This record gives sequence, C-alpha cells and structure tokens, in this order.
Amino acid sequence: MAEHYKDRHVIIGRCAHLTEPKQIHYDQGRAQCQARHLCYRGCPYGGYFSSNSSTIPWAAKTGKLTLRPDSVVHSIIYDEIKQRATGVRVIDTHTKQMTEYYARIIFVNAACLNTNLVLLNSTSRRFPKGLGNDSGLLGHYVAFHNYRGNIVADYEGFDDGYYYGRRPTTAFMPNFRNVRKQEMDFQRGYMVAFSAARSGWQQGTGQEGFGADFKDKLSNPGAWHVFMMMQAETVPRYENHVRLSSDQKDPWGIPQLITAIDYTDNDLKVMQDFLEQGAEMLDKSGCKHIKSYDDHRNPGLDIHEMGGVRMGRDPKTSLLNAHNQLHSVKNVFITDGAAMTSTGSQNPSITFMALTARAANFAVEEMKKRNL
Repeated sequence: MAEHYKDRHVIIGRCAHLTEPKQIHYDQGRAQCQARHLCYRGCPYGGYFSSNSSTIPWAAKTGKLTLRPDSVVHSIIYDEIKQRATGVRVIDTHTKQMTEYYARIIFVNAACLNTNLVLLNSTSRRFPKGLGNDSGLLGHYVAFHNYRGNIVADYEGFDDGYYYGRRPTTAFMPNFRNVRKQEMDFQRGYMVAFSAARSGWQQGTGQEGFGADFKDKLSNPGAWHVFMMMQAETVPRYENHVRLSSDQKDPWGIPQLITAIDYTDNDLKVMQDFLEQGAEMLDKSGCKHIKSYDDHRNPGLDIHEMGGVRMGRDPKTSLLNAHNQLHSVKNVFITDGAAMTSTGSQNPSITFMALTARAANFAVEEMKKRNL
C-alpha cells in the first residue's frame, strides 16, 4: 500500500495487556495474557488491565479502601457556608435507603453521561442548575465517535494459512484527513479499523453439531473475509446535550437522563469519504466483492461518549480547569470522558486514565499544602 499512499500507515491496535509480566504485576495477582479474548468479561487471568484486576486489588492492599457495592450515587453535597463540596449522597439499590458519606476531596468517574447526570442532579441554592454550573454549559457539547460507515470484502488466497489466539483490537490506520491543514470539505477526520478472518459457518462458531463431520467443518474454515470500519471525530456542538427529565424518574427516585444528540451534515460527509477511500484501498489491495454501507446506527449505540463537563481556561466557556477541578468547586475533580472538549479520532480511554493519574497526583500535593 505504501506505493499508492504515502500518508497512510497501518499499525496494530495497542492493548493494555501483559505480554511480559513484571514482579509488580504478580504482586497484584495478575498473570500473562492467554490470548483468550475474555477481556470484555473481566480477564480471569488479570492479563488485561482493568480496575477489577489491577487498581482495586492494589488499593485494597493499602488497607484504606472501602467498597460500597449495590449503590447508586444520587448527588454531591455542597456546603453553602464552607463553599465547597463535603460529600455524596448514595442510595442502596435494595433498601432504597439514602446514606451520606463525607470527604475532603471528591473524584467523579461515573463514565461520561452518568457523570453529567450526577452533577446536574447536585443542586443547591448556590448551584440551582447543577454543581459548578455557573457557565450554564453543564451537559452541553456532548460528542461521540461516528461508526456508521462499514465495508466488507473477500480476499482470495492464503487458504493454507490460519491464525492463533484472539485479541480484542484490530489493525488501525490513524487519521490522514485534515492532519496538518484544512484540506477537505469537512472538518476533522477519521481513523480506520480493519481485520481479516476465515469466518462463516465453516468455522462452526455458534453452530450445533459433533463428531467427524463437525470436526471436518472446523478444519476447513473457508475463505478470507475482510471487515473495515470508521471511527470518526464528531465536532462538539452546543445543541448536542443531555438534561434531566422533569417528570420521569428511575426506581431510586433520580431523574432520568434525556439525551438530545444527532449527526450533522459534516458527519455524513466524513462517512462518505471513508466509504469511498476504504473501498479504493481494499480494491488496490486485491480484495473482491467489496460492499460499502451505512448502518444508520443512532449515536450512543457504540462507545466513547465525551463532553458535557468540558475543560478550559475561561470559566465562562467551560466547567473544569487544567487540573480537572470544577472552576467554582475546587475540591471536586472530574476525570472521565465528560471532561473532554473534543473527541479526536483515536481511542480515548488511556487519555482518561492519564488525566485521572495527573489530577490525583495534583490533589495529593495540594492537600499536603493545605490548599484543599
């Protein structure tokens, strides 16, 4: 492909897996990745990074961790006199009893939309429209990744080859549109993800059967098929927002979250460019029977929601400062996707983790200085 495209590079998807565990990982009770593709269920070996396999057990060893399962966070408590947050209200999912817990600092990491919900529901005389919402922007500028474009194709050859193990990520092609300058008739760009497999009924996946005939099918996995998809940046818009329902509540008495989010003409232009360029790249790669399609999925039927509690220098146009603190409530930190001002086209989770680590370190140092 390098002979056709000088600016398009294929990389393997980065995974938070242990391929060579160190002593610190063994101390956490983790082991090497077994290529079993059980990451989504919480790796039983601890080979894939998650809170369950790494940070929670590590925190538990300090003797200072308290877990409160079967709980729903209702809101953050704000003290009008102290002008700071003092704790959280938590509802037991079984008894529906509310309990208040108090803390010197509070980190909110409920995932983007739920973080917005918690802050919107944290009202007081000082913040009638949600905690820290002096700008009136809480819940606005919610963005997401656009996955509507998909392409499938066949590839002839390599019938004597197969592959070993399973991994949760595919090959990626980082964004190559509007990278150094605005050159397209749309804003931003998209990353391309693609994979190849010998799939279908021949593999026996999800099929009933046993015995010699079934084994013969497994030993003839069929032809190679290629799947390609887009992961495009959507431009944050004020109109794309979430808000609390005025009359609908969940079983614990918390207002339901209303999402008012849609695609724009820009999103459709980005998708069309992907469908054209993706098909062209597959054709030049020797693929056959190339089919491009728009799956018309609604926003939210995928992953990577961001925004609503955006960072920024100006309290008039943002809610968080450079340290992920609420501008007007310094002891509350928001470090998940809600803090993002834009989505980019790449996977954002490691960025969330980096922001959290940085903010936690900052909070500790500020506490030592008695600034928090």
